[in-house]
Amino acid sequence: MGISREQALDCLKSDDLIGIGMEADAVRRQLHPEGVVSYAMERIVGCAKRQPEAIFAEIGAAQDMGATSIVFDFGATAFEDALQLIAEVNKRFPAISLRAFSATELGAIAAPNPIEQLRAAGLDSIGGVQPEIADAAWLNVQRLAHETGMRTTARIVFGAGETVAERLEQFDEIRKLQAETGGFAAIAPVSFHAVGGRELDETTAVEYLKTLAVARIYVDNVENLEADWTTQGLKVLQMGLRFGANDVGAVQVEKTKGATEEELRRVIRDAGFRPAQREPGYRAMMVG
Repeated sequence: MGISREQALDCLKSDDLIGIGMEADAVRRQLHPEGVVSYAMERIVGCAKRQPEAIFAEIGAAQDMGATSIVFDFGATAFEDALQLIAEVNKRFPAISLRAFSATELGAIAAPNPIEQLRAAGLDSIGGVQPEIADAAWLNVQRLAHETGMRTTARIVFGAGETVAERLEQFDEIRKLQAETGGFAAIAPVSFHAVGGRELDETTAVEYLKTLAVARIYVDNVENLEADWTTQGLKVLQMGLRFGANDVGAVQVEKTKGATEEELRRVIRDAGFRPAQREPGYRAMMVG
């Protein structure tokens, strides 16, 4: 076990950003002494009101561009239709890893044992497009997913008006569930990003890096820590690699949206690490 809850809370309240970062970097080196930072190649596929053949064509094109993972955004698609689509995609594209449905979405599905049905259809992991709060309902869905053999990523949001004690509570619950199930492949803290009219101040780079570092130090029983570039940008992402992170998430294989693979590999190298494309679930690395 790493530091205590009290020590983690002190870190979140501390102004010693460099000291906390150095401690997180030391934990990263213990867990990942090879000096590699990984990333995945994926595509988000919207499914609502689309014909299956159009979806299959999009997935085929994404695979041709190097995607190894598909994240389904089902929207208002009926659950039975989603099951059928997952089963058919799994049949047509057996090398592609499939992920879909947030914990909130799964909690609203009336079908019996929806996660078991999704697993049987060929879904590899759960998790929607947006990060969530690790509350009791979220934790229960994650536990059920782990019981089916799924490995998931704890992609949680912070900086949405919670106290630092409430922020730490999310990390504490993830650490406890990991000790119970061992089902988390990674933890990925994502800072809140206000859309439209801003009612809350967005998380600063300093607060993000501190929270990322505390996640690495405190939740040391989850092997991988993902840094997020979507809300903080590439410069802060690069700093995050010295604050405990060993992964930079996913390259979206779709037109010009987001950072490119080349950009992320350059950021990784400039931080002093070797870039490695990974398989979904951190099963294998392709270092280059």
